[in-house]
Amino acid sequence: MAAATADRKARLDHLIKRLPNLPGVYKMLGKNGDIIYVGKAKSLKSRVNSYFAKTIDHPKTRALVQRIDNIETIITRSETEALLLEQNLIKLHRPPYNVLLRDDKSYLYVFISADKPYPRLAYGRGKGQHQKGRFFGPFPSAHAAKQTLLMMQKMFMVRQCTNTFFAQRQRPCLEYQIKRCKAPCVGLVSPEEYADDVNNTIRFLKGEGTDLQVKLVGKMEQAAEDMNFEQAALYRDQLSMLREVQAKQAVYTVKGEADIIAIASQAGITCVHVMNVRNGQVLGGNNYFPDVDSENDIADNLSEFVSSFYFQVSDDLPEELIINHELPDQTAMTEALTETFGKKVTLKTKVREQRSEWLTLAQMNANNALQTKLGDYLEVKSRFNALNEVLKEALQGKSLDRIECFDISHTMGEATIASCVVADQGGLRKRDYRQYAIHGITGGDDYAAMKQVLNRRYSKQPLPDLLLIDGGKGQLNMAKDVLSELGILTQTLLVGVAKGEGRKAGLEVLHFIDREPLDLPADSKALHLIMHIRDEAHRFAITAHRKKRDKRRSSSVLEAIPGLGEKRRRELLNHFGGLQQLLGASQDEIGQVNGIGKVMANTIYKVLHG
Repeated sequence: MAAATADRKARLDHLIKRLPNLPGVYKMLGKNGDIIYVGKAKSLKSRVNSYFAKTIDHPKTRALVQRIDNIETIITRSETEALLLEQNLIKLHRPPYNVLLRDDKSYLYVFISADKPYPRLAYGRGKGQHQKGRFFGPFPSAHAAKQTLLMMQKMFMVRQCTNTFFAQRQRPCLEYQIKRCKAPCVGLVSPEEYADDVNNTIRFLKGEGTDLQVKLVGKMEQAAEDMNFEQAALYRDQLSMLREVQAKQAVYTVKGEADIIAIASQAGITCVHVMNVRNGQVLGGNNYFPDVDSENDIADNLSEFVSSFYFQVSDDLPEELIINHELPDQTAMTEALTETFGKKVTLKTKVREQRSEWLTLAQMNANNALQTKLGDYLEVKSRFNALNEVLKEALQGKSLDRIECFDISHTMGEATIASCVVADQGGLRKRDYRQYAIHGITGGDDYAAMKQVLNRRYSKQPLPDLLLIDGGKGQLNMAKDVLSELGILTQTLLVGVAKGEGRKAGLEVLHFIDREPLDLPADSKALHLIMHIRDEAHRFAITAHRKKRDKRRSSSVLEAIPGLGEKRRRELLNHFGGLQQLLGASQDEIGQVNGIGKVMANTIYKVLHG
């Protein structure tokens, strides 16, 4: 545990040193890669580094820091952009610590209620506190939201009063007198006309100002032709206000949806950043490190990535793909994407204004991720070189490149899982990881579990240069017997990694088949690499084991409850997030789950708590 903690701290320190002094958003990730917190920063380096200061004494912040296993960043051009992107990511991922650490702060939204036939226009902080409807935002400040609300009230005269006030009116209020409401409360506007005003409001909030302007011009001209000059004057005033506020639009939207793809390459490593824009909002992005030949032309590598990403990975194709290098087969790629997805798509490299800024942002993030990866790459290379030197005699002149490590995880013999993790000189190769469910053995027999997984893997897969077994001489001999039976023992270097004296981390001993054990010093980079791979194998195994065990336990306990079918069992677990959370719920909380009434909640509570 101490070694894992030290390794985690070293990785995070290494990452923080390479963060830029630029505004942006940071995502704190847990051990399973899940996002546990999203934050914004004027300087990513300073803000992220502050979490690890020794002076932090807030218990919630300390709890967050203890769970951080990795940090990802997205660079923005300003702190305001970071604020808005932060909120978009919080809405999308719902990180648990954003609820705990926000001090109940949330951002402002303007919403159109779902009331029929006269919806209400209003604003508020967060979505959970309001009735159902269509929400627009977030807004960067309360002033921006209020100003936009006031402008829309003047232009479209949609009601903003509460439903209680609306239901009690018997005559128009002051808002009607000053031409900010058409008094739907007393029937002075038809539902059809009011619906048109609501639709115009929605179009305005969606950023469709130009289309709305054309529509209002047409209506104004038609009203004038019909000699309805009062209505024409109303449209004229709306047009005047619309033109005035188009440049001051407070909602962070720009028309369009696109994926912005930027590629960067250096020292044999290639990074592609894919940034997603939907309804004009930047929703974040992801970094990819494709396994391509860096000697190839960068445009060829980008073409290969675009092809594999949209034809094999992503099922969402936006209207535009904005890329930072023209593809050699750009016309053919456009036609293939259009035919496959059944919708028109445009590939662009030369863009202006907002789209140019998006592309610049994607390029910044690709370059930043590449520099971070290069730092990690050089450290891994250094560790591999150190391990090569330590094992030079045992390797007998062979070059160490690929390492595989196995671990076994179970709880008193229940739900046994074996893991295999893989590393090479590029780092951990997560796409090559494998998990094996172990069957047909005596529960708790780790030797039999190791024998089964090695047989299953190496009867089909080639051996690595170095095969690590988490365990001492017993597990090592078991692995030796398996490889001997398969006739491949001489094709790899087999090493057992055992805890040292007192089973303390950092005192690991390496056991070999035909030579004396090796006890490396605690500051050895070779030992750090082995411990890192061994700890990753343990994490990967125990994660899969707990998932399998908890699924089995939750199913068996809930299946014993009479009258509780599969659908309602699923509703329960989804509502609370798992059996442990369900066990901590009160009877009233259980009764609030969709499909669970008071009687069934009473039955469930009694079964779970005896």
